[in-house]
Amino acid sequence: MPSSGRLIGIILIAAGVLVGAIAGVWLMSGINEGTLRGSGATFGLLFIFLILVAPLVGGGIYFLVRGGAEEKATAHARALRRLLDMVTTRGQVTILDIAAELGMTRDQIEGDLYDLVGMGLFTGYVDWSKGVLHSVEAAQLQGMQHCPNCGGPLELAGKGLIKCPYCGAEIFLGPGGPVEVAPPPAQAISARGGVQ
Repeated sequence: MPSSGRLIGIILIAAGVLVGAIAGVWLMSGINEGTLRGSGATFGLLFIFLILVAPLVGGGIYFLVRGGAEEKATAHARALRRLLDMVTTRGQVTILDIAAELGMTRDQIEGDLYDLVGMGLFTGYVDWSKGVLHSVEAAQLQGMQHCPNCGGPLELAGKGLIKCPYCGAEIFLGPGGPVEVAPPPAQAISARGGVQ
């Protein structure tokens, strides 16, 4: 079903074409009957085109283009919702399963996942090498020092993003952003040379 913008655009274009056709028939009949002369017909044609037909068709094209953009935005939001629902309900899902069920490429999945993270809707982590997405509550991820995927130490990679330098897993912390990942406590050496 077309969006309301596209429907309005189609109606306006059809109305503009119909008004133009009716005006053309009226002008032609006036010329044939001799009640309308060349200069009057030209003025009438210009008047009808500029005042009625052009605004209707122009407005219709505007609404048609805008409606197309609305449909694309709605389809993208629907795809994001389906991806989020799939990952959060299953807890763990492979990229191949997502691609098969949603008809998306790996790049589209990655882009949509980053969009969800940017909106603060997805928390969890991704193992890109194995192609697996894990949905985890943000509270469980806050303050992590080791990768939930391989156990390696983590590095801050951006706002709300921690990356494992060993396996490449990306941990998304959600809208609260990362809690500072504390370095492992250094062992202190006492004055006697022992490790405390």
